[in-house]
Amino acid sequence: MTKAPNYAQWSLEPYCIGMKLRALRTQKRLTLSRLAAETGLSTALLSKLETDRMIPTLPTLATICRVYGVGMSHFFSEPDSHVISITRKAHLQAGGRGVEVAKSVPLSSPRSASGILAEMVEVPTAGSDALADVYSRDICGLVYVIDGRLQLDAGGLHEVLETGDCVFIETRMPVVWSAGGKMPCRVLVVRPAKSS
Repeated sequence: MTKAPNYAQWSLEPYCIGMKLRALRTQKRLTLSRLAAETGLSTALLSKLETDRMIPTLPTLATICRVYGVGMSHFFSEPDSHVISITRKAHLQAGGRGVEVAKSVPLSSPRSASGILAEMVEVPTAGSDALADVYSRDICGLVYVIDGRLQLDAGGLHEVLETGDCVFIETRMPVVWSAGGKMPCRVLVVRPAKSS
């Protein structure tokens, strides 16, 4: 039976204290027993701290800081930038059949300040009535074909990209893309965010 985290564990979780303790020990090439000898703390206690099974008291953390030569702020400073955006496989799989439109699943965080947008787009076949955002101008980005075939038409160029193919596009001309076959095509699109 898993024990629910208490408020202290929950509130300290974003600081990753255990992971930072282990990283410092690894960087200094110390074993737990060597750190125990330096700090006067037991190896069992140090192990519990590194694996987040126990929260260090401030005096314990101060003792460890002294050995590592870092301040307490090393463990409690807010990260400048930390964005992880996860898209589950279930969100990437196509839904039911109906009017076929290009379906887009954002892969980057909407709050990301990196200036890069990534999305997985399911491109419908060329015979579809509605192709969402397929005719565009001022395009710059990378397109990677995840599965299917992608028909790409731009400036007199007519290409069919197969699964695993990749294209970098930087153009001011209209670009038309559609699935090159009877089945939709899935592509990964990475492009710069539009500046406001």
